[in-house]
Amino acid sequence: MGAGNPVAYLRRRGMADQMNDIVNLAGRILLALLFLGGAAQKMADPVPVEAMIVTLRLPSAIIWPVAIFNLLAAVGLVFGPGVRAWALVLAAYCIFTSWFHWQLRADPWQITIFVKNWSIAGGLLVLAAQGPGRFAIGQRPGRMS
Repeated sequence: MGAGNPVAYLRRRGMADQMNDIVNLAGRILLALLFLGGAAQKMADPVPVEAMIVTLRLPSAIIWPVAIFNLLAAVGLVFGPGVRAWALVLAAYCIFTSWFHWQLRADPWQITIFVKNWSIAGGLLVLAAQGPGRFAIGQRPGRMS
């Protein structure tokens, strides 16, 4: 490849945009896996999450709309349309739900989840700002938003 700026080299070869789109899609898939896993966990074994919800004086039945939201959001992040909107909504969701983990801060694991939620919210905000690239349903060719 030679000395110099690797990004400039890729641009000259017309590969930088394609690489950015591929990396963007990979990042969206990784973010979506977290929400997909949360949906699967809530649906497969709701009892632990329901117990935590009841501890916070919320109705345990809230688990089902949250699980469905997690599932739809994961699909929306990967495929679109509206990847930016999903990213913004999920960032708000992560920040909002971190409050519940903070209420259980006597358990050190809940603090870890609290911090993780804020970090994920940051990544989702970057995605909202940058957009999905070319690999999302509803994207017009050549459009990056």
